[in-house]
Amino acid sequence: MIFENTGLDGLKSDLVFLDESAEKVGFVRWQWEYYRATYDYKIQDNDNEYFLRINTRALEGKLEQPDTVLAIEAVYLGRATFPHGLEYESPVPSQVISTANEKLNQLKKLLEA
Repeated sequence: MIFENTGLDGLKSDLVFLDESAEKVGFVRWQWEYYRATYDYKIQDNDNEYFLRINTRALEGKLEQPDTVLAIEAVYLGRATFPHGLEYESPVPSQVISTANEKLNQLKKLLEA
């Protein structure tokens, strides 16, 4: 599930501020390489786990340099599958979507402050 119109797409931040803001809301910078990173937030719903994922790309610098400027590219939600991976096509419970929207709004407020 791709989240449209979050107000986060295209938002720019330096690495340190994005890391700090994301951590305050509960996101973890999970996958990263020199020019891109993803921030994940885990949502538990009964026996299913969902991950709200934010993709970013470096516009200036490389990751692990505190002054690197990142831009948010996409926000999406997937259900965790065994042994690892995310599935994006199945229906998502409304309470999971509500939690995801709340976390996205919290992050947006921090990044725009």
